[in-house]
Amino acid sequence: MNVNDNQSGSKGFLNKSNLSFTDITSELWREYHFIKDGSVAKIRIDNPSKLNVSSSGGHRLYDASGISHYIPAGWVHLKWEAKPGEPNFVA
Repeated sequence: MNVNDNQSGSKGFLNKSNLSFTDITSELWREYHFIKDGSVAKIRIDNPSKLNVSSSGGHRLYDASGISHYIPAGWVHLKWEAKPGEPNFVA
């Protein structure tokens, strides 16, 4: 499901761009892994609700707390946990 405004349950989400966002409210959390200085660096986002994947591979996310995130391309692993009873894949 692609969403471009605040009609799909994310309180405060307002998109005035031409970007299309996918509803990922089925996810409890998602975690990106990068290699930095020979070690794995992790970025975890709890309760993500909207996702846009750019042509360069970057991820724009909006979470249930109203925080916007940008994850640049280059991560080596992405994992997430679906909420109980929710689908594991939505897009």
